[in-house]
This record gives sequence, C-alpha cells and structure tokens, in this order.
Amino acid sequence: MKRWAVVLLPGLLLYFLPIPEFTGPQRHLLAVFVATIIALVAQPVRMGVTVVVAMTLLALTGTLPPAKVLSGFSNVTVWLVFTAFLFARAVTQTGFGTRVGYLFIRRFAHSPLSLGYSIAAADLSLAPFIPSDTARGGGMVFPIARSVATAFGSEPGPTSGRMGAYLMLVAFHATYTGSAMFLTGMAANPLIAEFAQKIAHVELTWGTWFTGAIVPGMISMLVVPWLISRLARPEIRDTEPARAHARQELARMGPLQRNEKWLMAIMGCVMAGWVTFPWHGVYNTFVALAGLSAILLSRVLTWEDLLAEQKAWDALIWFAVLVMMADQLNEIGVIRILSVKLFGLMGRMPWQLLLFVLVASYCYIHYAFAGMTAHVTALYPGFLGAALAGGVPPMVAALPLAYFSNLNAAMTHYGTGSAPVYFGAGYVRQGDWWRIGFLISVVNLAIWMGIGMWWWKLVGIIRR
Repeated sequence: MKRWAVVLLPGLLLYFLPIPEFTGPQRHLLAVFVATIIALVAQPVRMGVTVVVAMTLLALTGTLPPAKVLSGFSNVTVWLVFTAFLFARAVTQTGFGTRVGYLFIRRFAHSPLSLGYSIAAADLSLAPFIPSDTARGGGMVFPIARSVATAFGSEPGPTSGRMGAYLMLVAFHATYTGSAMFLTGMAANPLIAEFAQKIAHVELTWGTWFTGAIVPGMISMLVVPWLISRLARPEIRDTEPARAHARQELARMGPLQRNEKWLMAIMGCVMAGWVTFPWHGVYNTFVALAGLSAILLSRVLTWEDLLAEQKAWDALIWFAVLVMMADQLNEIGVIRILSVKLFGLMGRMPWQLLLFVLVASYCYIHYAFAGMTAHVTALYPGFLGAALAGGVPPMVAALPLAYFSNLNAAMTHYGTGSAPVYFGAGYVRQGDWWRIGFLISVVNLAIWMGIGMWWWKLVGIIRR
C-alpha cells in the first residue's frame, strides 16, 4: 500500500496543480503520465502491468481517443528498439560477444591500464548492436571482467584491490559511455531521437548522433580508465595471467562457427545501412528489420528464439505506451506550457550558460532515478523545451541532453541496469562507488560540454 501511495499521490497533486493554462484533458494526461513514471521507479508491479493499466485508464476516462491510445504500436522507433533486442540475443546466443571480449584482452592487455582499455574496447565494439547496457555490460562484459579478476586471484573482500575493483569500475563506466556514443547503444536513445524530431524538429540519425559523440566519447574512453587507475589503483602490475586466460578461453571456443560468420556479415551490412542513411533514405528501423529477416532466414536465430526473447516483447509493450503518452503530452501542449514555466524560473541567461545549467541539472537529477528510460521519458521533453525557449539552437539543445541521458548513470550503483550487476559483485564499497562516480560525472561534464562544444562547432552542429 505504501508503494501505491507513493505512485498515486504525486499524480493527484499534479492534477490540482495551479496552472490555469491547463485544460481538463491536459491535467488528466499529465497526472497519469507522472504516476506511470513513478510506478516505473517504485515498481509496485512489473513495468508492463503499469503501462497497460495507464493505457486503459486513458481510454476509459476519455482522456484520449482509442486510436491515439494505441498509436505507440505503429511508431517506427518502438520497432527499432524491439529489433535491437533481438540482435542482442543473436550476439549472446552465438557466443560472438564473448569471443570479441577475449580477443581484445589477448591482444591489448599488456599492463593494468591497457587491460582496462581492452575491456572498454570490447564493450564499445558491441555497443552499436546491443541497445541495453544491462545485456551488454551486465550480461556479456561483466562475466569476462569477473573471470579475468579471478585469474589474478582477486576476489571480493581482502583481495579485491589486486585487480577486481579496478576492472569492475572500468567496465561499468565504459558501458554507459558506449551507450552514449550510438543511437542504438541504449534502449531509450531512439526515443530521444523521436522527442527531438517532434519537439525540436531535428533529425537525430544514426550518423548525426555518432558524429557528435565520436570525439568527446573517445576522449572519455581514454581519460576515465586512466583516472580510475589512479583512484582505484590495482595492486598487481603483471597482466600476463589475463592474456593467458583469454588464450585458453579462445582455444576452447575454437574457430568462428557458421552462425558467428553469418552474424558478422549481417551486422556489418546493417551498420553500413545505418551509416549511409543520407544516401538511400531507408529508415533505421527498416534497415534493422532487414537485418533481422536475414538472421532468421540464415537460421542464426529461429522463430522460436524470437518468440522466447521476453525482453524484446516486454519492451515492445511498455515502450510503445510511453512513446504514445510522451507524444500526446507534446501534441496537446503540456510540454510547451511546462517548458515556459521552467524557463521563466531561470531568468534571462545567455544560451550557452542556460544549456550548461540544464544539462548539469538533468544529469544530477538522476540520483533520484533507478533507470534510464524512466528518466528520459519523464524529463527529456521538458528540458529540451526549456532549452529551446531559452534560445539554444535546436540541434545543440537536443544532443547534449541525449548524451547525458546515458552519462548520468555514472554516480550511483542503481542508476542503470548494469550498475547493480557490477556493484553486486562485491569488489567496490558503496562509498567508493559514489565518490568515484561523482568525480567521473564532473570529468564527463567538462569533456562533453567543453571539448564537445568545440567539436560540434567544427563539424557544423553549432552554426552560430
């Protein structure tokens, strides 16, 4: 009952919010939306149950017509996320992701720092194809980092400082950074692109997203492992046991199998299709669906595998409803009204300062969230609207908020799905996790809002 009170009370309070511009339907939709977001965080029931109840309430109360309530299921962004989850299953099921991780370790792990870089590079190489840092970091990279730590005799407790604490921190911070660099790196990133198109009227294609992220992202990938090597210095300096372990695992796996070869070829073609969108004009979703069709026809995955991928079907349901509500909030003017109110509280700042304040606020509000998608759905449209109202150019308003929808996971051990996995291994104490995470969040702000702004001017994202 307490959890339900936490969910329902804010929605009721928002319904009576003293904003005279709000009409009845606007109040109804905002109340249901906020209660849904809080339910996604508090989780009195499963996410799918929450959004089905919300969708039903909107229809039964007449807040939205039935066609609008179901419109999320016709959204191309929703189907891109669904397809990407199936790519993740293919990468995991074939063993290709594990092979990539061990290949990087065998080739590059010549010192603790280069070992950290090899773990980060393994995650980065998988990020374009696996839109879940939980699946990629927690399900694929974490087991590799854990087995490497064990090879050094580093276990939770007295021996954690030998290598395990360092590897857990590097792997975790590489995971969300990789998510930030690709439109397909995190489940909510395509949703962000949808918001940017609807609210700011800018097209965040795969290529545009990656172009804006490549320089600040690679700098973060270089600086953060080095910083962690100073803040959580590994006691062991000889990394040959890690390379030996990787060689043993690769020998056990043997040469590339048929399904891995097919998957490599298909993923390469999908990546090429995403990158060349400006030339052929085929939407990312249908490039991905073409890749999924090839995966099924080549029997890398079977139809039974597709039906058994519960996370994909779960995401299809709750994601579609969240997209629908967010679209309707924008369509009936709720986002515009709230954005004007928010900007009015900030006064008349230069747009550069306003953007930094908004991005930093957006980042550190994540202390109150236990997931990335809930944060994006609840706050990205409002913060983007406030930036636009303050005179920030549309593309440069959309991109930093998009990147920090991933980078905001740095601070806590619950802020994204992979964080509890790495933290739960027991190598890093909570105080150290939060202290190091906060310092890295400051470094990321400096890199992405400093060097990033310079880079965006250089490539023409900022035109004035």
